[in-house]
Amino acid sequence: MNVGGFWGDLIGGIGGAGAWLIAALLLGIAELVVPGVFLVFVALAAAIVGVTVLALPDLPLAAQIGAFAAWSAAAVLIGRRWYRDYPVAGDAARLNDPTARLVGAVVTVERAIEHGGGRVTLGDGAWPARGPALHAGARARVVAVDAGVLVVEPLDG
Repeated sequence: MNVGGFWGDLIGGIGGAGAWLIAALLLGIAELVVPGVFLVFVALAAAIVGVTVLALPDLPLAAQIGAFAAWSAAAVLIGRRWYRDYPVAGDAARLNDPTARLVGAVVTVERAIEHGGGRVTLGDGAWPARGPALHAGARARVVAVDAGVLVVEPLDG
């Protein structure tokens, strides 16, 4: 198949393998720009096809596209399985949940926690809090966040 114009000259100049490897590189960069859309697996498929075309330079374009589609599907399925079996743990799992990142923070009781409710200072803001009885000025650790209310426990030591 002859692709005309600028793109045809470009691909003809770098070869089919080079075009696939450049596509793999661009897809990898796109994954860095827009993470989480499985482009890394599609990039891997393009790289595999690029290496295959290096080994078999006369491979027809239809076979290259078919191989790319098959490797893309396989790589995405393997990637989905991998992420299901080995979920992201730690702070990265809470990246899009700002209140969950507050868990573990040390706070200062601003208004005494009495009858289960009070107010604490965290950074430059004050938050409603719930927990055991604590006097104003006491330090506590956030153990959970429930509907915008920090659940605290006394800081040991």
